[in-house]
Amino acid sequence: MTTQIDHNMHYNYEYEEDEYMNQEEEWDRDLLLDPAWEKQQRKTFTAWCNSHLRKAGTQIENIEEDFRNGLKLMLLLEVISGERLPKPDRGKMRFHKIANVNKALDFISSKGVKLVSIGAEEIVDGNVKMTLGMIWTIILRFAIQDISVEVEHCFPKYMLEATPGLEALSHDLSLFANGVGLRLWPLYHLVTLPLNSHLELQFIPPPTPIMLSVAHYATETSAKEGLLLWCQRKTAPYRNVNIQNFHLSWKDGLGLCALIHRHRPDLIDYSKLSKDDALGNINLAMDIAEKHLDIPKMLDAEDIVNTPKPDERAIMTYVSCFYHAFAGAEQAETAANRICKVLAVNQENEKLMEEYERLASELLEWIRRTTPWLENRTPEKSMAAMQKKLEDFRDYRRKHKPPKVQEKCQLEINFNTLQTKLRISNRPAFMPSEGKMVSDIASAWQRLEQAEKGYEDWLLNEIRRLERLEHLAEKFRQKASSHETWAYGKEQILQQKDYESASLTEIRALLRKHEAFESDLAAHQDRVEQIAAIAQELNELDYHDAASINDRCQKMCDQWDRLGTLTQKRREALERTEKLLETIDQLHLEFAKRAAPFNNWMEGAMEDLQDMFIVHSIEEIQSLITAHEQFKATLPEADGERQAILSIHNEVEKVIQSYSLRISTNNPYSTVTLEEIRTKWEKVKQLVPVRDQSLQEELARQHANERLRRQFAAQANVIGPWIQTKMEEVARSSVEITGPLEDQMNQLKQYEHNIINYKLNIDKLEGDHQLIQEALVFDNKHTNYTMEHIRVGWELLLTTIARTINEVENQILTRDAKGITQQQMNDFRGSFNHFDRGEVEFARIMSLVDPNGQGTVSFQSFIDFMTRETGETDTAEQVIASFKILASDKPYILADELLRELPPEQAQYCIKRMPAYKGPGAVPGALDYTSFSSALYGESDL
Repeated sequence: MTTQIDHNMHYNYEYEEDEYMNQEEEWDRDLLLDPAWEKQQRKTFTAWCNSHLRKAGTQIENIEEDFRNGLKLMLLLEVISGERLPKPDRGKMRFHKIANVNKALDFISSKGVKLVSIGAEEIVDGNVKMTLGMIWTIILRFAIQDISVEVEHCFPKYMLEATPGLEALSHDLSLFANGVGLRLWPLYHLVTLPLNSHLELQFIPPPTPIMLSVAHYATETSAKEGLLLWCQRKTAPYRNVNIQNFHLSWKDGLGLCALIHRHRPDLIDYSKLSKDDALGNINLAMDIAEKHLDIPKMLDAEDIVNTPKPDERAIMTYVSCFYHAFAGAEQAETAANRICKVLAVNQENEKLMEEYERLASELLEWIRRTTPWLENRTPEKSMAAMQKKLEDFRDYRRKHKPPKVQEKCQLEINFNTLQTKLRISNRPAFMPSEGKMVSDIASAWQRLEQAEKGYEDWLLNEIRRLERLEHLAEKFRQKASSHETWAYGKEQILQQKDYESASLTEIRALLRKHEAFESDLAAHQDRVEQIAAIAQELNELDYHDAASINDRCQKMCDQWDRLGTLTQKRREALERTEKLLETIDQLHLEFAKRAAPFNNWMEGAMEDLQDMFIVHSIEEIQSLITAHEQFKATLPEADGERQAILSIHNEVEKVIQSYSLRISTNNPYSTVTLEEIRTKWEKVKQLVPVRDQSLQEELARQHANERLRRQFAAQANVIGPWIQTKMEEVARSSVEITGPLEDQMNQLKQYEHNIINYKLNIDKLEGDHQLIQEALVFDNKHTNYTMEHIRVGWELLLTTIARTINEVENQILTRDAKGITQQQMNDFRGSFNHFDRGEVEFARIMSLVDPNGQGTVSFQSFIDFMTRETGETDTAEQVIASFKILASDKPYILADELLRELPPEQAQYCIKRMPAYKGPGAVPGALDYTSFSSALYGESDL
C-alpha cells in the first residue's frame, strides 16, 4: 500500500500571549544569523542533542546533515519525551526523508507547539537556519518551557532590601532587585518563589491591593523569564554577579561558577575566583559541569568572552542544563511547598472529578447496553416467551432503572458541587471528557426513555394478541397445573404409616390435619369438574393439541378416585392408634410425677455427700457426723420408691411390644430417664461410705489441732507477760537509775544480755506457731496472745534497750566533749525528771527541745539544750562575719579569695557547696557565703 506524502506541507509555529516568548522575539527565517551566533548555536545545539542521543547509543556530528533523513530527529524526540513515535520509513529516497521529518514535526505539533514557516523540505535540504530554528523549538518545548519558579508571600531580603521602589500598574507588578526589574505577569498570573531556609527575609509591603494579589494569586512566568528569575535568585548572594539577561551577564563566567557553588559548594571555591579572569572562570565552570554534573561542554569559552554579545539561545540552552541538573532537590522543595497549600483542595477536586468520570462512564455504558435491548421488536411464538420478556422489562423497571436514576441525579449533584468548589478555590472549571458532559448524559437518557416507552407498548400489544389465540387452552393448562400442583404427593402422604411411630400429641395433630385435608378434598371436587368441562369444550372445538389435553384430563380423574379411597383408610388407622397412645400417655404421666421428686432427692443427696466442709472445732465436725447418720436412716424408704418407678416404665414397654408400635419409649413429660435413675442411685450408695471416711478423718484432724492450740497457748501466756515486764523495767531504769554514766551503761548491758538469752524461748514459740499455720489453724481460744503480738513486743523490747544504751552513750560523748562534770549531768537529769511545766519560759524551751511538736522530749535533746544555755558555741552570724572579713566587706566572696585564705581542702569544700551570688553588684564567679553559712546551722533550705 502506497502512502501519500504532501511534500509542500509546512507547519506554523505560533505562541499565545501567555506562552513563554512574544512573537516578535521568535526566530525569523528571513533574518540572517550573526556568524558568531550561528557558530555558537551549532556547537551548543549539537552538544545538547548529543547529551540526549547518547542515551540511545548514538550522536550527531553535523547538525544540518545528520538530521536530514529524519531518523535521528525522531530518535531524539523519543529520548527527550519518553514516548514512541510512529515507525520511520527506512528508504533513502527524498520522499522517505521528508516523511520521517514530517512525523517528527507532527509530534512536536502534538505537544502544543505551533510551527511557523518550518517545513520538512528545508530540513531535508540541510537548511542550517531552519534546522537551528527547529532544534531551538525542541529545546524550548522540552528543556525550557516547563521551567517555573515560585515566589512566597514574602521575598528574600537580598531581592528586596536594595529595591529602589515598587511600581504597581493596573495589571502588572514589578519587583526591582539589585537594580534589575523582575517582571511578574498580570495579577491573575502572579507567581510565588519558595524561600531558601538560610536566607534572611524582609517583607516590604506594596499598596494594599497589590499586596493581597501577591499573597493570594500565583501562576507560572514565561519560560525565559522563569529561567532568568531562577538564575537571579540563585546567584543574588554572590559578589560581582548580576544576572540580567542571557548574553552579557555571563561573559565573566562568575554566573556559571555561582550556580555550581550554590548547589555544590564542594566542587568549587568561589572565594578564589576573579572577575578579571573571565576565560578561566568559564573553563573552570564547564570542566566541573562536564566532570561532576554530566553537563557536556556546549560552548567555547573564547566564543563567549570574545563575542561582543554571546548568542542568547546558546546561553539559555547551556544554563537550562544547570537548572535540570539541580532541579531534583529544588523541585522537591518547591513541590513540598505547593503540595502543602493546594494538595488538600486538589485531591478533593480530583476525587470528585474521578468520581464524576467513573459514574458518567458507568452510566453511559449502561445506557449503551440497555438501549439496543429496548429497541429490539422481535416477536415470540408462545405466551410464555412473551411473559418472560414482560417480566424482564418489569425487573428492569423495578430493579435496574431506579439505581441508575439515582446515579444520574447524584452525578448532576457531584458535577454542580465540583464546579462550585473549583470556583471557590479559583480553579478553572471542570470540563469532563468528550461525550461525558451533563448534557450528553441527559441526551442519552432521553433516548433511553423513548426506547423504553416504545418497548412497553409493543410488549402489551403482543401479549393481548397471544391471549386472544390461546385463551381457552391456557385456561385449561392453568387449572390443570393448579390441580396437579395441589394433588402432587397427596397419594404418598395418605399411604404413609407415620402414625405407627408418632406420639399421642402427634397422632392428634395428624387427625386434625387429616380432617383439614378431607375438607380440602371436598372443595376441589368442583375444580375437577371444571377441568373436565374445559377439556370437553376443547374437544368439541377440535383443538389442535386435544390428544394431550384428553390424556392429561384422564390421569387427573383416575388420581381423584384413588385419593378418595386412601383418605377413608387413613382415618380408620389414625383413630385406632390414638386410643393405644392415650393409655401409654397416662403411664408416662404417672412416671413423671414420681420420678422428678425422686431424682431431685438423689441429686440433693449427691450434692450433700460430695459437699466440701470446713470446720474449725471438734463440735462442728461432730454435728456433721450426726446429720450424716440421720441421712443413712432414710435410704430403705428411698429404695422402695425407686422400685415403684421402675415398674411403671416396664408397663409402658409391655404395651408397645404387644401392639408392635414403633414409637419411642422416651417420656414426653419428664427429662429423667430410667438409666439416669439407676446411675444416680448407684452413685448415692457409693458416696455414703466415702462420706463416712472423710468425716472421721476430719474428726481426727480437729483433735490434733486442739492439741497444737493448747501447746502454743501454754508458752505464749508465759512469754507475753515476761516481755511486758522487761519493757517496764527498762523504762524505769532510764529514769530512776543513778550514779556514773559508765555504771548505768554496764547495768543496761546486763539487761540486754539477759534479754538476748531469752531468744531461745521465742524461737521455740515460732516453731509451734509454724506447726499451727501448716495445720491451717487460725484461732486459739486458750490465749489472747498471737505470734504477731509476741514478735512486735520482742522487737520493741530489743529496740527500747538499744535506744536506751545509745542514749547513755551519747550522754557520755556529750559530757566528754562539753566538759560536763558528773555532778552537772546528775543535775541535768534531776531537772529533766522534775521539769516544772508551769514556768514562763516553758513554751520557748519546748520549741528548742521539741521542734517537731511531738509532745515528747528525750534526755539527749534536753542535754543539748542545757549545754547551749550554759556554754559558748559558734553561731551562723559569727561565721558570716568571718567570711565578710575574708571578702573585704563584700556581700560575696570569690574562689581565689577562698583558696588564698583557707587550707586547700576547706577551700574546695566551700567552693563546691556555696551557691552563686545573685544579689546587687554580682560579678562572674561570685559565691553567696551568707546562704552557705545559714545552711551550716540548718537555717536555710540549701
